[in-house]
Parts: sequence; structure tokens; C-alpha cells
Amino acid sequence: MTNDIPTIIAQFQAHKNPENALAMASYMKDNFIYLGIKTPERRKLSKDFLQEKAKQDKAVKLVDWEFIKLMWQQDYREFQYLATDYLKKVQKNLQLADLPKLYQLAVSKSWWDSVDNLDEHVGSIVRREPSAKAIMRDWSRDENFWIRRLAIDHQLGFKLETDAELLSEIIQNNFDSDEFFINKAIGWALRDYSKVAPDWVRDFIENHRSKLSKLSIREGSKYID
Repeated sequence: MTNDIPTIIAQFQAHKNPENALAMASYMKDNFIYLGIKTPERRKLSKDFLQEKAKQDKAVKLVDWEFIKLMWQQDYREFQYLATDYLKKVQKNLQLADLPKLYQLAVSKSWWDSVDNLDEHVGSIVRREPSAKAIMRDWSRDENFWIRRLAIDHQLGFKLETDAELLSEIIQNNFDSDEFFINKAIGWALRDYSKVAPDWVRDFIENHRSKLSKLSIREGSKYID
């Protein structure tokens, strides 16, 4: 079966590249260990598996959280990437009730690569479920800064559908932060929205300059200076 989970695990393990693995781990500050499978090769290896699995799961409007959990438990980082690749395939099946599950992924084996891969999945739920905006407000005050980062950046790519009031509130909930990953996320959110609403972003930065970090201002102003 092309969607056999033990088989895809074995295929990944059979393509270990120790030299690549060392470089990839170093790039991620040695927070994780790698098989050494770069993104193009990973996608090639998993293409048939993901295509067949997503086809079956979408047919029954299912997200296989047991599979995702299993991938998150694997030692090698490529398996977490495989889980987020799978989520892309079944994104339309995600429901409001899946937000706590995405939360758990974000706080487990946390780093920018896995957390940022969850942005669009959280955002897809918020697009379809307006009640999720209240959850994003809660997340923007969470004690875990990775969850706050998710809340800040979940509207990336929304363009004119961006809820500017929500964006403003979430960013303001993170004013005066000295966490690099929070201030970077604020800058990205502002920069992304400036592509369609430059005046709003310009005014926001000017009105809150004393509360925003230099990093957030620099990133957020990239397209409006």
C-alpha cells in the first residue's frame, strides 16, 4: 500500500545522509537530529504516500491525528516535516476542535521551522470559523511564546481579508517583549499586511513606535519606507 506508514518510515531511514544531517542540525542550532534528507528529496520520497493518504482521508473528511502524533514522536526532524506536509494536503478538513491539537504540536519539539509551518493551518481554521478569533486573542497572551508567535502570524497571506483590529490587538498584547521570535513575528505580520494596506501599517508603526522593538519596526517597514 502506498500509504503504509511503516513503509514510509523505512524509506526515509534508508535515505540517510550523515553529511547533510550534520549541516541541517547545525542550521537548527543542534536542537534536533536529522536523517539528512533535504526538502526536494523528502517531497519526492513522500509524494505517492501523501497523495494516497490524503485522498483517502479527504474522502471521509478526516485528519489522521494518530499519524501526526506518531510522526511528532519520531526522533528525526524530517518526520515532523512529513506531518506538516500531510496537514497541507488535508487542510480543508481541519475544524475548530482541531485548534487544541495544533496547539499541542506547537509546544512540542518547538522551533521556528515547525511552528511557522503551522501558521497557515491555524489561519485556515480562523478563516472558516470566526469564533476562532477569540481563541487567537487568548493565544496572543499565552505563557508560551511559540503560541503567541502563532497568534501573531496566523493571518499571513490573508491580504485584504486580514482582520486589522484583531491584528492590532494581538500585536499590542505583545508590546515590550524582548523575545526575538516574537518581535520578528510582529515585523513579519506588519510587513505582510503592508503589501495591501501600507497606510494602516505606517500609521500603526508611528502611533506605537515607542512600544515596538527596533526589529519589528525594521521588518514591518520594509515595503513602506
